[in-house]
Amino acid sequence: MIKIVLADDQALVRAGFRALLDAQPGMTVVGEAGDGAQALRLAAEQRPDVILMDIRMPGMDGLTATREMPPGPKIIILTTFELDEYVFEALRNGASGFLVKDTEPAELIQAVRVVAAGDALLSPGVTRRLIAEYASRAKEPRRTRELGPLTEREREVLALVGTGMTNDEIAGALFMSPATAKTHVSRAMMKLHARDRAQLVVIAYESGLVRPGWA
Repeated sequence: MIKIVLADDQALVRAGFRALLDAQPGMTVVGEAGDGAQALRLAAEQRPDVILMDIRMPGMDGLTATREMPPGPKIIILTTFELDEYVFEALRNGASGFLVKDTEPAELIQAVRVVAAGDALLSPGVTRRLIAEYASRAKEPRRTRELGPLTEREREVLALVGTGMTNDEIAGALFMSPATAKTHVSRAMMKLHARDRAQLVVIAYESGLVRPGWA
């Protein structure tokens, strides 16, 4: 059973999501929060698998709550615009992906299942746009990440993950099997203590492996 917490300051939005998700087999909404502080409390009490987190909420916003969230729940950011100015920061702070609020019901349900399974909710196309939009605003990457634990091959794979490539695309680019590409991605995640693929994208940018204009 996938346990879900809804964090949004609009009761009608929460009610709509709850009705949809509770109707799905294998899913249950275990709590609702009107701000980030409530979301943190519910996460500690209910230990959900997935949190749907709005960014703009009164009091503690979703960005702060995502940053302060302890390991465990996977966070899907809810945003009005696909390229919201806070989305990249939310990914940097630990979110596994994002959805626009008017997404189709089937896409929302699939997103919850994908993130609960441990995968990142970032399509290659969205990843490339995020990198192009936000990385280009900085003259130099922040270089807050150390890549020392990675092998040279794992660095190559990380760079391609950062540009939005899928495992199949990485395999084609580096002349390896998709299974081998997946293994390299998994090892990079483990060595860099990344929650998921979304975190690898952020690390690739912050380390300088991906620079503005590469995506």
